[in-house]
Amino acid sequence: MPRAWNSMTEFEEFLDGGGIVEVDDDMPDEYRDAVFRFIELHANSELMGGLTERDWIPRTPGLRHKMAVLAKTQDEIGHAHLLYMVAADMKLKTRQEMLEDLFAGRTRFHNVFHYQAKTWGDQIAIAFLVDAAALASQQAVFKNCSYGPYRRTLRRIIAEEGFHMRLGEDRMLRIAEGTDKQRSMFQESIDRWWWPSLQLFGPDSRPGDVLLRWHIKSERNEVLRDGWVQKFVPLLQSYGFTIPDPGLHYDDDAEKWIIGEIDWEPLKRTFVQGGPDSARRIGDAADNWERSSWVRDALDRVPVPA
Repeated sequence: MPRAWNSMTEFEEFLDGGGIVEVDDDMPDEYRDAVFRFIELHANSELMGGLTERDWIPRTPGLRHKMAVLAKTQDEIGHAHLLYMVAADMKLKTRQEMLEDLFAGRTRFHNVFHYQAKTWGDQIAIAFLVDAAALASQQAVFKNCSYGPYRRTLRRIIAEEGFHMRLGEDRMLRIAEGTDKQRSMFQESIDRWWWPSLQLFGPDSRPGDVLLRWHIKSERNEVLRDGWVQKFVPLLQSYGFTIPDPGLHYDDDAEKWIIGEIDWEPLKRTFVQGGPDSARRIGDAADNWERSSWVRDALDRVPVPA
């Protein structure tokens, strides 16, 4: 039976007690809007990530890797449409309206998909660094997400993203044991993708962040970012690769790696579709959407069974 709350205080007490909100509940408008925008961003990012993988289907070296790219492309676009359905059920926008807003540049997607994968080394860096950062963020949401439909959908997405991360680890190990030319190519990719991957977590969480207060997220951005740094700095260094951060150092007292100052300007540019590959990526997606309009029009004319 749908639930209702008499005040925001009562609603927040419900959330603090581990309560789960369902789509038919009479949730506060502020909560509905925050959850919807968070899921829409996630859906947009999964779709644009799938298009990044799609670009590499004809260019991937070897049948084994080509099959993996095909499967990953299918996974990512499937994740997007699962999330668009969850978001559409909140009755703020239809799935078509969300897609049209994305292709018109009116809504956002994660910063890493505003960059172009120029080499096979970039594809490995994305699978190794970016997928791990995305998985860490999704796991932090799933941990105690207060919106039930999103949490249940994340269970499936996280399971598949775990395979993507393992694929990245396998690719990294293979190229680390490859030729000098291959290792040099991957080092150049690390130099390009280290900072965008790190910035995927976003700036430090603000005091009173509603995503944390309403248990949509379970961990602060800086905590997730630091955990990622502590894992990937020693991993990359152990295989003889360097981190493109002149301020990086190990703090013996804290027993952890400390990174240099982060330049947040590249991240801010992606917020307004001003990333290095934003125009091409959004333009290609919009063009594909327009050229496939005849399929949607035909489906709209199919009679609905009585």
